[in-house]
Amino acid sequence: MGVSTSSPEKGISVVTVDFPPVNALPVQGWYDLADAVRAAGRDPDVRCVILTAAEHSRGFNAGVDIKEMQRETASPGGGHRALIGANRGCYEAFSAVYQCEVPVIAAVGGFCLGGGIGLVGNADAIVASDDATFGLPELDRGALGAATHLARLVPQHLMRALFYTSRTATAAELHAHGSVWKVVPRSGLREAALELARDIARKDGYLIRLAKSALNGIDPVDVHRSYRYEQGFTFEANLSGVADRVRDTFGQGAE
Repeated sequence: MGVSTSSPEKGISVVTVDFPPVNALPVQGWYDLADAVRAAGRDPDVRCVILTAAEHSRGFNAGVDIKEMQRETASPGGGHRALIGANRGCYEAFSAVYQCEVPVIAAVGGFCLGGGIGLVGNADAIVASDDATFGLPELDRGALGAATHLARLVPQHLMRALFYTSRTATAAELHAHGSVWKVVPRSGLREAALELARDIARKDGYLIRLAKSALNGIDPVDVHRSYRYEQGFTFEANLSGVADRVRDTFGQGAE
């Protein structure tokens, strides 16, 4: 359980996330993920990183571990420690994917929710299984954030509708918008990601790193500043008390 790194082929590093049962990451998990992605990108022999969930996982990522946040908040002296930890951890993980020195491919199977959108939205390419779904149920969880990254996957008006309703989009829908490279059966997800990674890893290592820096430099939106701006409203929601009211109903069938 946790975050692990493997090197299945020359030039390719695979970072695997495994936090059963739904890959909802605790605070430390986000930092571990950030460290693993950064380390893989710094390896001079690596030319492409694949970010994925363990094969037995129900989904790619379910975001922040809400139960951990509730426990921390209820503990003596807990206050906003859990919220600050989750905010900073997510920021570090999302930034690590974006700033990784080589391209990052997100291989998404099953659900990709909340913080998962932050990861794939900052990835360079996405390969998804045909049962994959993408969404931000943040308003149902008493939070805000990662609209910055959802806006990199779908057009603005669709992003807003998905955010306001907490609904999800399918891999096929994202493929139609051009943000998912390929949609494959769940059993073929790993090979599809490796196939794309091999194409990238064939390029000159120095040149591919220059390309990553160049493409980040021409992005129209500063993803770091944009996401940090969103996080300020998440903190306001917590200070007002509305976040706790909504969060406490999560998973209880509340509409």
